[in-house]
Amino acid sequence: MIGLNAAGPAVRDLAVVRPFARRVIVLGSGTLARRIICRISTMPARYNLLGSVPGEVSSDAAPPGVALLGTLGQLDRIIKETRPDVVIVALEERRRNLPLRALLEARAVGIAIEDGASALERLSGTLPIESLPPGALIFSPGFHRSRLDLALSRILSLLGALAGLVVASPMFALIAVLIALESRGGVLFVQERAGLHGKPFRLMKFRTMRAARQRPASEWAADNGHRITLVGRWLRAFRLDELPQLVNVLRGDMNLVGPRPHPCSNIDLFMRKIPYYWIRMTVRPGLTGWAQIRYGYANNLDQETEKMRYDLYYIKRRSVWMDIRILAETVRIVLLGRGAAAPVEPLRATPAPFRARRRVAPRSPGAIAPSPGLIQPVLADRRSGHPDSPAA
Repeated sequence: MIGLNAAGPAVRDLAVVRPFARRVIVLGSGTLARRIICRISTMPARYNLLGSVPGEVSSDAAPPGVALLGTLGQLDRIIKETRPDVVIVALEERRRNLPLRALLEARAVGIAIEDGASALERLSGTLPIESLPPGALIFSPGFHRSRLDLALSRILSLLGALAGLVVASPMFALIAVLIALESRGGVLFVQERAGLHGKPFRLMKFRTMRAARQRPASEWAADNGHRITLVGRWLRAFRLDELPQLVNVLRGDMNLVGPRPHPCSNIDLFMRKIPYYWIRMTVRPGLTGWAQIRYGYANNLDQETEKMRYDLYYIKRRSVWMDIRILAETVRIVLLGRGAAAPVEPLRATPAPFRARRRVAPRSPGAIAPSPGLIQPVLADRRSGHPDSPAA
């Protein structure tokens, strides 16, 4: 057994280097625990990771590079010897593994005990959709906005869209001329997207791609990059191709802030593959959003799943002040020309030993299907045939 004696020097060294960081122990070694460890490892000034206590039957060791402190049965001794400030419970199976007595004793002496899903939400600005049972969402705080807050948000969207159209009107004409001069085709790209409750609407963008000779095999931008024009590449870099959607905001199809609307042709796939995907259709889509500023564009199903973690976080915590924060960050991104940058993989921001292979997320345990009356049906085989890429 690899116990505290083996891990002791590493723990003491960490304590000397970061004496003011909160000392943390993570219970578990599954996907949720690894995500938490990866996130903590990027915050050395705030957290001192003492080690891991695996609990899953299939996991006999801590993640690579993390001290293995012992077993769950030894947790009371581990806590007394390491003196953590926080114990994060990220066990994938708790019914038979949760060391209740040791955790209660730790809580009684002032040690913080934090649920793994809540810890990851706080640390990363995402929700671990694969690890969340429906009850965790049903009984959790959030998912509520007052009528006043909703009204203020809509007023903010209307005023922002009007101001944007007035300020950007000269740019509209210039962009239209540049697009027409560089390649054949219309200036605007119009495509059906899924809006509030799945209701289709016609989204408008400036065209950024050349016409395809045949129907593209994929609608993701990564598979159509060779068709992007020079003007289109510049428009995407500064997100100026999205400006016509200010009209969609005025029409009521969208708000300034919300989850980005997906093509109707992708909805069936996402419903089947991404846990809780239908929840994002309970809010009005947006011109920009939490996932857009924190992650960027998605070019495959794995990345769409990652963006869903951010979207669900926004839906849970959305407010007028959060919308203003997102709009301010969007302006900064536009001015820096980072709009078309590749998405940042959360696990890649950490040292190599913590990297994990990304997989398509399975439906979370006990996940429920949407109510038939809540989401309006959209046609899974609907294709626009437009030369532009709908990826957003």
